[in-house]
Amino acid sequence: MRACHVSRRSLTKRECNSSSAAVHMPKAPAPPIVSTGFWLMKSEPDVFSWDMLVAKGAKGEPWTGVRNYLARNHMRAMKVGDLGFFYHSNIGKEIVGILRVSKTAYPEPGDPSGQWECVEVVAETPLAKPVTLDAVKADPLLEKMVLATSTRLSVQRVTAAEWDYICKLGGIKTKKPQKTGKSKA
Repeated sequence: MRACHVSRRSLTKRECNSSSAAVHMPKAPAPPIVSTGFWLMKSEPDVFSWDMLVAKGAKGEPWTGVRNYLARNHMRAMKVGDLGFFYHSNIGKEIVGILRVSKTAYPEPGDPSGQWECVEVVAETPLAKPVTLDAVKADPLLEKMVLATSTRLSVQRVTAAEWDYICKLGGIKTKKPQKTGKSKA
């Protein structure tokens, strides 16, 4: 049952439940997204692949082209030293490597609207064995992972438990974020 708030006037139950009598309360702002230190970032390998990021070396690459507000907000929460899985979307549909955030969010160059941002990332290490989307979806330990439940979101948070488990599945030692405390802006 919903509450009906109207000033100094008594309404019948019918009036209270009608949409015309409803008073619209402003929504509470969403809680800020906080860095977990672990992320998953998707790219179509025919547009920008893991090998292309590796070829950039220590210079890295801006992660541009994100056009989803939640994904953008995830990038805003990233800190220098945070780690992310590099996921090949559309072709392959698999986690293939680990990247590191080298520069925090800033306005995306070339975006005339000014509403989109990017971070800069560098390649850390490839997974010895790529972890496929099918494997993630089939594993009960990963059934709540955003990759399994919201497959279209291009930048996602990853929990520490998911991170450790996927590193294990990928045949590499767990990597931890570098806590630099610095932000290259």
